Parts: sequence; C-alpha cells; structure tokens
Amino acid sequence: MDEKDRQLLKHLQGDARLTNTELAKRVDLSPPGLQRRLRKLEDAGIIEQYVTLLDREAVGFDMLCFVQVTLLRHEPESIRRFKEIVQDMPEVLECHHITGEFDYLLKVIVRNREHLEKFLVEKLTPVPGMDKIRTSLVLREIKSTTCLPIELVPLETLRSES
Repeated sequence: MDEKDRQLLKHLQGDARLTNTELAKRVDLSPPGLQRRLRKLEDAGIIEQYVTLLDREAVGFDMLCFVQVTLLRHEPESIRRFKEIVQDMPEVLECHHITGEFDYLLKVIVRNREHLEKFLVEKLTPVPGMDKIRTSLVLREIKSTTCLPIELVPLETLRSES
C-alpha cells in the first residue's frame, strides 16, 4: 500500500461510480495499472464491496433510532441466539456488542412511530433472554458518512497490514 493506493481509496469512498478511466486519471495511473491495484486491494480485503447508498427518508424511513439492549443472561447460547435473530431484522442497520451498562447498540430505521412500536413490541421484546431495551430517537443527523479517514492512517501502518 502506498500513497497512490490511499488516493485511490479516498476517491472510491467518495464516488464508487467513477469510471476506471476517470479514476486512473485522478490518481495518475494507466487503466491497466489501476485495475491491478484495485484487484490487489480487493484480494487483501481492504475493499470489501461496492454499494449504493440510499437516502432513507426519500424511500420512506423517516425515523432513525438507537436502541440499547441488555440480555438477561450472558450465556453463550443466549448471545448466539440474539445475534442470529437480529440478523433477520431488516430494520436493524447495525448491531454492535458494546461495553458499559448495555450489551448491544442497534442502529434502527423505521417508517414512523407505529412502525417503531411494532418493531419494539413484536420483534425485539419477544427475543428470548431479553432484559432491558432503551430507545433514543434521532432528532437530526449532524454527520453521517461511510468514508473512513484513510488519510489519517500512516503509510507504514498500511504497508505492514497489507
């Protein structure tokens, strides 16, 4: 990994729809050189996937919530079951196992209050081993990005890990 790779990753995170020609031009590479670098970054697992990000409100998900969850018991079977069940909940965009007062933090989208109530009462509360649920509604998103600050990672760190 070098500075060109870092530039390439920064451009791709900003707009993955750039053509190979445009991307090669922006990082001063030939198209075949660009292809080799992309393949190398994909093979190394640095580039995981290419996605399309949707505006959640434009498609009808007006509410963004963070839901903190505590399980009654911290037994391997309860934890495994919770992880499996959450995977099948389309409203849950992210689920993080965390430290502190709660066990998990879920990033959840719903259409409206009625959808939120249905999600909490019919989907989340009945999960076996559920103890506590605390929900916070997002009033306004101040910053939301999927771009990692690749420019802040020292090149020597990137080289040693790839």
